[in-house]
Amino acid sequence: MSAEFRGPERCGRRSLTPLSRKPGHLIRRLHQISTHVFTERVREAGFDLTSVQYAALDALGSNLGVDQARLADMVAKDRATTGAVVERLEQKGLVSRTVNDRDKRARILMLTPEGVDLLARVTPVVEELQREILRGLDDHEYNRFIELAAKAAASTGSGDKA
Repeated sequence: MSAEFRGPERCGRRSLTPLSRKPGHLIRRLHQISTHVFTERVREAGFDLTSVQYAALDALGSNLGVDQARLADMVAKDRATTGAVVERLEQKGLVSRTVNDRDKRARILMLTPEGVDLLARVTPVVEELQREILRGLDDHEYNRFIELAAKAAASTGSGDKA
């Protein structure tokens, strides 16, 4: 028995919206582009850092003394993923964990001097690559995209994490 490929019209249904107009598909595609550009540019600059690791470093650099649960909220990742990211950053000597005096179960996260230095050196690379991700947009379109993406992301609530 051989299966014959049947497109949507042959299955009795037709997509009402082409793939190129579906937000989910476009967001996934932009994520692919963003991840690729980030990885390439950061590696070319001599850094061994993922985009999620950078997000954690950036959040810790701007918010002193947060615990792992708060960091997970800040970078919109679940606690298990955030724990693995923090573990890797700790192994690299970029982050330290200390027991919270008020809650012995919680760990306070801080950038080490090496983490502060790396963040200062890699941030200009990350800032520069942001435009490359959306290189087809002019300044007005770029700023409007940022506004709309931030609005859409905020509307999902903090409970929706990857």
